[in-house]
Amino acid sequence: MDEVFIRIRGVQHDLWRAVDQDGVALDILVQARRDANAAKRFFKRLLKGLQYVPWVIVTDKLRSYGVAQRHLLPGVEHRQSRYLNNRAENSHRPTRRRERQMQRFKSPEQAQGFLFAHAFIHGHFHPRRHLMAAIACRAVRSTAFNVWQQATRAQHPP
Repeated sequence: MDEVFIRIRGVQHDLWRAVDQDGVALDILVQARRDANAAKRFFKRLLKGLQYVPWVIVTDKLRSYGVAQRHLLPGVEHRQSRYLNNRAENSHRPTRRRERQMQRFKSPEQAQGFLFAHAFIHGHFHPRRHLMAAIACRAVRSTAFNVWQQATRAQHPP
């Protein structure tokens, strides 16, 4: 889990993001605060969408994570490290790229909706290429594009 600051109309908001061990986004939440209550809200939202309880949570050293973890997941190991959290830190890069292209977000609701959808679409079309051969990567990408074409064709008939 990690958080990053984004500015929306001059007001600083926090973008909370949870990723799994493979770098796939599990949940995203835009909030105006960065305190223990905000962390608890994010944990509750994340746990509601998961089908399992994690056995390890890796975060940076923000104290709010520890409060939320002790309150909501007392039996789960909590690792706080500057370097173990790189998957979450790197998952912010596509967000920054899209934010620049869109010339900033206009409201927290618009940011939340866009980033939630974009995270899953980005993961669908950008497989972890460094872990697979070129032919396997091409097969995964062509499958992703076929699924996308079928899904968009079903929603918008010709």
